Amino acid sequence: MFKKLEELETRYNGLERDLSLPEVISDQSKYQKIAKEHRGLRPLIEKFREYRNLEGKLRDARDMLKESDSELKALAQEEVIALGAQMALCTTDLKKSLVPRDPNDDKNVLLEIRAGTGGGEAALFAQDIFRMYSRYAESKGWKVEIISSSPTGIGGFREIISMIDGNGVYSRLKYESGVHRVQRVPVTEASGRIHTSAVTVAILPEADEVEITIDSKDLRVDTFCSSGPGGQSVNTTYSAVRITHIPSNIVVQCQDERSWQKNKAKAMRVLRSRLYEAALAEQHASIADNRRKQVGTGDRSEKIRTYNYPQSRVTDHRIGLTIYRLQDMLDGPGLDEFVDALATYREAEKLKSQTSVADAATTK
Repeated sequence: MFKKLEELETRYNGLERDLSLPEVISDQSKYQKIAKEHRGLRPLIEKFREYRNLEGKLRDARDMLKESDSELKALAQEEVIALGAQMALCTTDLKKSLVPRDPNDDKNVLLEIRAGTGGGEAALFAQDIFRMYSRYAESKGWKVEIISSSPTGIGGFREIISMIDGNGVYSRLKYESGVHRVQRVPVTEASGRIHTSAVTVAILPEADEVEITIDSKDLRVDTFCSSGPGGQSVNTTYSAVRITHIPSNIVVQCQDERSWQKNKAKAMRVLRSRLYEAALAEQHASIADNRRKQVGTGDRSEKIRTYNYPQSRVTDHRIGLTIYRLQDMLDGPGLDEFVDALATYREAEKLKSQTSVADAATTK
């Protein structure tokens, strides 16, 4: 770890020198690029220098332990303990800083919720889960925009797809992908029996336009009449849009807006995100495979989280966290407890993996 930190400090010092060069200052594009990298490294290098400063103080304190004065030795011993604790915290911070950051963390997300096992009750729960994420987004100041939906006659959704725009959305929601299971008495159940149903949630990072190039020649755009509520103009005009990306055979559609131009723009956002996800799958096969396994088929046995209404209990099975504030969770803000716990768990796993790799390299 420290060899890596020394290399980064050398890089940081080099960037600092570059920023004062006349040829760099005169080239704003180059200057901004170097300045951005310099800013990104600064917190890590400052923490590394803090560690070395503590290290020097610890050496001095240990030297003081050799003194004959008992009072001085006692003070030195206290300082050694205090400095040791500070260095341990500093080391933890350095390890965390060296864990590679997910490049998608600042992206908006495409939220896809689909009813799984459970029929009509699963569709109703899909609506509840969408409302939970919508309220959570609202508490964070994010914007939720419905792209497409397939409502059922009893008020739920077979499928609902939305875009969530905001600061760091993917970093907060990326561990929500998977099967969400519900245990409750359905409104349609006359005997009062508890049913178990499930929905699948997929969180996809939105692709930037510059990352995915879509040739118009590869698209087939079809318009058709929208279905569902919305008045005569919705149901009788060709405002709904279906776009087929011929090379990948990906099909997306949107019918929520009154004009086909707006529906087409929304559908293109979805298509771009799905093509970006496909590209990520090719580059990071293991990550994509893990995500697919998490979402699975929608069977309740593949659950990542259970919402038990009779006990007002929510359990995340990946980290063994249980809370008894179901309504707080469904209202949105309560989701933070799970989001924070999952992020901490994943970070610890990354640190453990990184430490194991470093130890193996040292052994060799």
